[in-house]
Order: sequence, then C-alpha cells, then structure tokens
Amino acid sequence: MESGGGGEEAAGRGPRVLVVGGGIAGLGAAQRLCRHPAFRHLRVLEATARAGGRIRSERSFGNGLPRNSLPELSPRWCGGGGAHWIHGPSQGNPVFQLAAKYGLLGDKELSEENQRIDTGGHVALPSVSYGSSGESVSLELVVEMGHLYYSLIDQSREFLHAAEAPVPSVGEYLRKEISQHLAGWTEDEETKKLKLAILKNFLNIECCVSGTHSMDLVALAPFGEYTVLPGLDCTFPGYVYATPTQSAFHSPQPTSMHPPRPPPPTPGPLHAPQPPPCTHPAPSTPPKVGHFFPAHHVVLTVPLGKVTIQSGSPLFSAPEKREVSSTLKVRADLNKLVVIKFLWSLWEPDCEHIQVVWEDTSPLEDTAPPMQDAWVKKLIGFLVLPSFESAHVLCGFIAGLESEFMETLSDEEVLLSLTRMLRRVTGNPQLPAPKSVLRSRWHSAPYSRGSYSYVAVGSTGDDIDLLAQPLPADREKAQLQVLFAGEATHRTFYSTTHGALLSGWREADRLIALLDPQAQLHGPRL
Repeated sequence: MESGGGGEEAAGRGPRVLVVGGGIAGLGAAQRLCRHPAFRHLRVLEATARAGGRIRSERSFGNGLPRNSLPELSPRWCGGGGAHWIHGPSQGNPVFQLAAKYGLLGDKELSEENQRIDTGGHVALPSVSYGSSGESVSLELVVEMGHLYYSLIDQSREFLHAAEAPVPSVGEYLRKEISQHLAGWTEDEETKKLKLAILKNFLNIECCVSGTHSMDLVALAPFGEYTVLPGLDCTFPGYVYATPTQSAFHSPQPTSMHPPRPPPPTPGPLHAPQPPPCTHPAPSTPPKVGHFFPAHHVVLTVPLGKVTIQSGSPLFSAPEKREVSSTLKVRADLNKLVVIKFLWSLWEPDCEHIQVVWEDTSPLEDTAPPMQDAWVKKLIGFLVLPSFESAHVLCGFIAGLESEFMETLSDEEVLLSLTRMLRRVTGNPQLPAPKSVLRSRWHSAPYSRGSYSYVAVGSTGDDIDLLAQPLPADREKAQLQVLFAGEATHRTFYSTTHGALLSGWREADRLIALLDPQAQLHGPRL
C-alpha cells in the first residue's frame, strides 16, 4: 500500500480508495468522497449479496403486508439510534435529516413538537403486562416500578466525571440501589416479589438496549457518555428502514459494487489475509482467499466483531488494534428474535407494547436454569407491528447467551416455545399457534459476529477513540493508510445508526483534509 502527498496524488490520477463494508458507515464515507473531485478512484467492497450491513429489511415475510409492516431484522431496538426506528429524531440526528430530505417522513414525525420531546432514552411503558401465572399484572404497579427503574438508570449515568465510580458495573449499581428500596417496601411478600419480577423485566430491556448478556458487563463510569438525542422515536410511514439508505446514498459518481477486475500493477496491493469481502458475490459464490485490491487508502467499516480478535478469525490484526479491542470488548449480541405472524389478535387495537413478567425472577438473583427450558424468559415481550387484513404481527427481542442459544434452534422449536409461553401468560391453553416466525441471527452471521457495541467493564471512552485512530500511528512515514469507521468507533453515539453514519463522514473528511487542506469542512453534510 502506498500513500503519497496530497498534491502529488491529486495532480495525477488521484488516490485509490478502498472502502471495506457496504453498511451505512461505508456508504456514508463513499458518498462523501465521491462528491470531491480528488477521489475519482473509489471502490466499495461488500461481503454479502446486499448493501446496508446491519440495516436489514426482510421482504420475504410480507405476503401482502403493507410496507410499514415489513419486519426489520436490524439489531438496534431502542436507546439512541438504530435500524427499526429513528431514535432521537431531531436536527442533531443525521439519519432524521436524511429521511426528511428525501421525503420519507410524515407531518407528525417532522413536527417541532415531536422533535422537542425528551424521552431520556427510556423505552415507553407497556400497554399490557402478562404474568407467568396467567394473570394480567397491574399496570399501576408496572408504572410505579418503571419510574423507579428509569430513575436508577438516570442516576447510573452521573458518574462520568466522578473521581471514582462506587462499583465497576451498571448491574452492580442497580442491584445495590434496588436492595435499598426493597428494604423500605411495606407491602406483603407476594407484592414485593412481583415488584422485583417487574424490575427484572426492565433489567432485561436494558440488556437489549445495551446489547449485552448482563448489565454486570457494562462499565458504570463511562455509561453516561452515551448521548441521547431529543425527539419521539418514529418509523418511516409507508417505508422500510432500508429506503433512506438506498435513496440517500445514490451517488452521481461511480461506486464500484461489481466483481473485482484484475488489479493494475500500481500502487502496492492490499492483501486480505482471510476470505476478503467480495463485491456482491452470488449466494452460491463464496468469497475466495487471495484477492488483491490496490489502494492508497483503506476505510475499514466492518463490525467490531469481525475487525477484532473477538471473532476468532480477525479481518484485521494490527497489534495496536488487537490490544485496544481485547480491552474494550464492545461486541454484544442482541436479536430481533422473532417476528410472528398470527391469524388472530389477542391484544386491543391500541396496544403497542406487550410486557411479559416472569414472576419467579428477580434482579437480585442470578439463576441459570437449563437453557432449553428457560431461554424464553430472557424475551422481554413484544412490540405490536401494524396489522393488515387477517395478518397480525408481533416482534420480540432477546439479548445475551439466551439469544445465542435461540440461533441454534430450528424454526419449529422456536415456534413451539413461543406458543407455550403465550398460552401460559395469557392463561389460555387453547390459544392457536402463530403461523410463522422470522428471526435474526447476528451472533452467527459470519460478517458481523454480533449486533452492536457497548463499553465493557475495564474500558472507557478513550478506548473507542483509540479504536478509531487511523494507521500507521507513525504519520511521518505514511499518512492515513487504514482508517476506521462504524458505530463502535463513535464515542458518544456507539451502537447507533446515526453514530455509524457520522463515523463514515468523519473518516471521509479526514481523507479530504489530507488531499485538500483548503477544503471547507463544516461538519455533517447531506
């Protein structure tokens, strides 16, 4: 790989830039580079047969459903961003700005009122709550515990600038605070037990928000560095999430998404040490070892689970990055576990969120029953997607080891477990089984190896910045040979779609500034 001075490259044919990964970070970087005249030789390499990365809209499940009912298998559900909703849809969110620019949002989503609402990043309370005993749980009790839980989560974000955090992890802090509140409860033992079970459900929701098996793995001190944008979460009316990706990144400049041509003799080649990301191979054509792609600069945007040693077969093995990633440990597993299609509806027309409370669980206890029998207990409940004619759709979420286990099951086994669970919590043993199931498998996906990132115990936001630093570190010998983008490289918007997009723009601007120091870069441009 070669890297020369900006003037020399711009005066000749210009630098060759290779963007590895066709997710929103890679497409964002490519889009911005294409708009600058110095970057005429750009290639985007994508390992799968589609663009979008972890933005994935499933169309095969539609069967007559309207477009806004098509399931999103993208991993992010709630929190600061992601690929089902626009979280924090306001002017500070570039995904919201893109959706607005391309006319993908309705009047309600674009309203000033919607943009000013500050949710604090908290998930809306459920419309209905079912207990594992088959009885409905009092919504008044759910609201009480919800307010308590979210107040504790807000408190856990207050140690960013403290001299020392009281405990290492968010999970430990929450248990300590819940134990203190428990000591002051005056209800009977059954009510106290139910309160704890409800709090356990909220803790499982938080695992989905952070994409972790346990909040004991999430570092307390840097937890408050994650930035929540204002705005009431919204979807794309009449569109799926992939639409803005397809629309906004249609570039007037050619971005290569075709099978690679034989490389020219110069500049020096970049050799991929393992099956490289080929450019849209046919499903029956697996990537092959030994492809060479000549480049002066590489923008690496693959998910953290693939770029680091955590995947077991790292795509990139620079010692500097291996050391940081082994400390950071910000790969996690969350699955938009199921999208179930029913021919019946057990919920009211205005129901949006169904909570499932397992009354024999507690956030103060760490039990590990056999996974085969208990994986559904990590399922936090369901979101109700728009219905259409006779089709009714629920979308469930699950995180952690239970999510990984779910990936090993057949569709029939998943449906059987879900049918049993729904019959149990509704108290109706004759409840008809759902007709079909669709689920994501992000842990076993070979080019992601996980969902999205969080800052683990033993790490800080500084590690994210180190992960984002270009290589080589010695800039006197060569400049910006390998640059890094993706949600795991954004210090305050990690785990989000808008964080991934901003990181791609950041690295593109870094390259533009190298070749064109006089370029006017005024932050995100649409």
